[in-house]
Amino acid sequence: MVDINLARSLVTVAALAAFIGVVWWAYSPSRKDRFERDAMAPFEEENRPPADTPRGAGLRK
Repeated sequence: MVDINLARSLVTVAALAAFIGVVWWAYSPSRKDRFERDAMAPFEEENRPPADTPRGAGLRK
């Protein structure tokens, strides 16, 4: 049977490893260009209706 403190320690180590993995993934240099492009997406001008109009109304063709 597994001691509860050992189980807690293993869960803590697994959570720390997952956190480090997510941070490594988010800050890796190979993803920088994509994240910068995605960050600017809300500010790009497109043919979208204003947020207060119903969906599909006022689309420019």
